[in-house]
Amino acid sequence: MAGKSAFVFEVTQADFDEKVLKKSHEVPVVVDFWAPWCGPCRALTPILEAAIEKRKGAVVLAKVNTDEEQSLAMQFGIEGIPHVVGFRKGHPVVQFTGLLQEEQMTEFFDRLQPTEAEKQMDNAVALEKSNPAEAEKIYRAALEKKSDQEDAVVGLARLLIAQKKFDEASDILNRIGSAGDFGAEADKLRAVVWLNLQAKDLPGEEELHKKAQTNPKSAQAKFDLGCVQAVNGKTSEALETLYQAGLLDHKLATARVKDTMVKIFFVIGVRSELADAYRAKLTSMLY
Repeated sequence: MAGKSAFVFEVTQADFDEKVLKKSHEVPVVVDFWAPWCGPCRALTPILEAAIEKRKGAVVLAKVNTDEEQSLAMQFGIEGIPHVVGFRKGHPVVQFTGLLQEEQMTEFFDRLQPTEAEKQMDNAVALEKSNPAEAEKIYRAALEKKSDQEDAVVGLARLLIAQKKFDEASDILNRIGSAGDFGAEADKLRAVVWLNLQAKDLPGEEELHKKAQTNPKSAQAKFDLGCVQAVNGKTSEALETLYQAGLLDHKLATARVKDTMVKIFFVIGVRSELADAYRAKLTSMLY
């Protein structure tokens, strides 16, 4: 039932995450739950597609045939069709069931657009590399209005970390927890701060590497090297070096090695292949 427009396409359970949830981080995605036998669905289709075409790619339309994709309909609690849901940044933000008048349809699409605050945050993210000072100004202004605004917290923390202002970054990150849309990134940034603070008084990587080679049985030498490798972005080498340090000293392993490796897991992704591999090694070493 989807038209030939580049802005209108069919979606299934298999590609919903890719075509709707991920895509909605780029542009809003409207999802039309319909069925071939549904008269109101057929009536809504040209109205909806015309509204999409009018916006020339600023919004796209995903069509879900509920006869063929019953699991998706159940997932979103669809009880009547046509049912239309607008997604932005991975979340449903506005929806309706049945037919709408033209004025109501315009209001639906208006509500789907990012708020001014969201536009400001998007602008700040885009400026982080090209004009970090201006991005920082935007984030700080947002936090003056709402001290725990999650996107502003993580954005400002990124900039502070880049400036090596780790103590301030830590204070800012304490304003939000691990839940919500930005919880995972906040945890990653907290781990980056923690690793940098732990390694701040250590010598450079080259000097520590020589020290570890000179004293191959020194768990502390390997541990220090692993910490600095982690800060330098060499996470795979850091995990192996820390693991070897733990094998040499079980007491060090149960405390500092474990804590440091766990922080690195947050940096690389707690469910990444590398984290899973070294989590298994860490567990074996400790128990």
